[in-house]
Amino acid sequence: MQAEARIREALDCLDLPTLVTKADIKRRYRQLARVHHPDLSREQRGKMEKINASYAILMEYIDAFRYTFDTDEIAKQYPGAEHAKKFEP
Repeated sequence: MQAEARIREALDCLDLPTLVTKADIKRRYRQLARVHHPDLSREQRGKMEKINASYAILMEYIDAFRYTFDTDEIAKQYPGAEHAKKFEP
């Protein structure tokens, strides 16, 4: 599965918008963990596994994102912006 599709799926699982902060992800994860924790109900185990996997994907992406800024990524995040050209040699 492509990285973008995995991220989109993780955002959907946690019911988060596309533009989200690390704090928003943590807050939402904790909210969902309180509701779907397997100690509360054995049926929730599958849901909690998906929530954990989604959280891990998003946190990994955010932690690695700061190292992936290239011209294409900036253009994707800021369509039409000439911002990236200011930093080109």
